[in-house]
Amino acid sequence: MKRPLSKISTFGITQLNPQNPYMIAWWSAVFPGFGHYMLNRYLRATLLTLVEVIINTLAHINEAMVYSFCGQFELAKMVIEPKWAFGYLAIYLVAIGDSFRSALYQNKLYHLVRLENKRISSMEIYPMEIHFIEKKSPIFGVIYSFFFPGLGQLYINRFGLAFYAIFWWWVYITLSSTHEALLLLLLGHTQESISLLHPHWLLFMPSVMGGSMYHSYRTTLEHNHLFRLEQRQRLRNRYKHAKLRIFP
Repeated sequence: MKRPLSKISTFGITQLNPQNPYMIAWWSAVFPGFGHYMLNRYLRATLLTLVEVIINTLAHINEAMVYSFCGQFELAKMVIEPKWAFGYLAIYLVAIGDSFRSALYQNKLYHLVRLENKRISSMEIYPMEIHFIEKKSPIFGVIYSFFFPGLGQLYINRFGLAFYAIFWWWVYITLSSTHEALLLLLLGHTQESISLLHPHWLLFMPSVMGGSMYHSYRTTLEHNHLFRLEQRQRLRNRYKHAKLRIFP
């Protein structure tokens, strides 16, 4: 039985694509779970992101990092919780290693699947959703994610991940007091703005925004590639008896 290249489900389009294992490992190092999102392994990626937030909070990793960046190493040692930090380190390293290994194996699967050339489905209709493969602009996905992480995923029809990201972004901006601090900064109250920020939750935000932007950009490119493959496959089958060869 031929193996599929892609699958259209209620939650969107999932597909195999060649990935740079080092880039995948790097995103796992930035935020455990992000590398698995790039590999379309959404369930384990979501669980890893939850573990990252929960154990990071219990171990006070982000606060220790802030103190270390400021050269206050004694405060960093005082604030960190060793019983949680060691577990965090183990999960962190395993997440990086697992994403790297999975990327290598998925690259092999991708080439095997391309050789088998199973028919690619271009559209599926469900009672609550209609999903179809189409060409989109990667730049729009990046722009949407920049203004509010999760909107880029909504643009590429990964709406489960989209609302998960939107929910957590609201959590981060609320608990870090980012909006209030930004308003004070615009009014010229620099010291009050800095004192209002909560560093633990603020430190999550650059990784989440960057990951959301990169994921939407990369996934849009992958969907566009899948669109071209499906069109080529459809035209080849339709005109296979024609004397004029459109594709080699």
